[in-house]
Amino acid sequence: MGKGGGCMSSKNKFPINESAERPVSQTDITGSEAERSKKLRIFIVFYSMYGHIERLARRMKKGVDGIEGVEGVLYMVPETLAPDVLEQMKVPPKIDEIPVISVDELMEADGFLFGFPTRYGCMAAQMKAFFDSTGKLWREQKLAGLPAGFFVSTGTQGGGQETTAWTAVTQLAHHGMLYVPIGYTFGAGMFRMDSIRGGSPYGAGTFSGDGSREPSEPELALAEHQGKYMAMTVKRLAQHYSLPPDNASSRRF
Repeated sequence: MGKGGGCMSSKNKFPINESAERPVSQTDITGSEAERSKKLRIFIVFYSMYGHIERLARRMKKGVDGIEGVEGVLYMVPETLAPDVLEQMKVPPKIDEIPVISVDELMEADGFLFGFPTRYGCMAAQMKAFFDSTGKLWREQKLAGLPAGFFVSTGTQGGGQETTAWTAVTQLAHHGMLYVPIGYTFGAGMFRMDSIRGGSPYGAGTFSGDGSREPSEPELALAEHQGKYMAMTVKRLAQHYSLPPDNASSRRF
C-alpha cells in the first residue's frame, strides 16, 4: 500500500512564465478580507498525514500567488482517525495555522486544487469522507463549472501517481466540475529520466517511501507550476465570461 484533445493555437496557451507573475507577498495563510474581495481565489484543499502533501500544497500556493489577481488559500480536510490511532502511527500534529474547511466554504472558491496521499491507488479515506459529505452541494450543483485539479503522494514508484488522480475524477464529474490536468505543460521537466521524480500529466506528485523521503526540488517545482497553471486557467475563464472577481454568486458557468 502506498502511504502517503484537440489542439489549440499558440496564442491561446497559458503564459504561465510571462509578465503576469509578481513577487509573492508575505500575507497570512488565508489572506486579508480586503484581498479576498479583489482577487480570484483557488482553494488548495488537502489531507496530509506525514507532511508530504502539505509541502506540495505550500509550494503550490506560491505558484498561485505568483499570478496577478489570483490568491491561493490553504485548507485541510477533517481528520477521521482517533487521536490514539494517530499516536500509534507516529503521525505528527497538524499545523494550527491552516484551517479545517467546511462544506459550505467550498462555494466561496473560484477553483480548486485537491491533494491527498494514495491508498491502494485511490484517495485516502479522509479526503473521500470529505467528498462524501458534500451531498447538499451536489444536489443543487453548487460547484458545477468550477475548475479543479489534483496532486498526490505515493509510497512507491508504482504506487499510484496516475491512478490516484484519475480515480478521483468521478468526484468532479458528479459535481459537474471541470477537471484541469497539467498535461506536459511543464516542458522539459516532465521528460527528465536522470532522477526519481513524482508527478504525471494528471498533476503534481511526490514519493514518500517509508516516510523519511522528503519531496525533491523537481517535485516541488512541478507543484509550483501546477499552481501557476491553475491560476491562469481560472483567470482566463473569469475574463472570458466577464465575471467580476468580487461577485461570488456570478462565478458559475
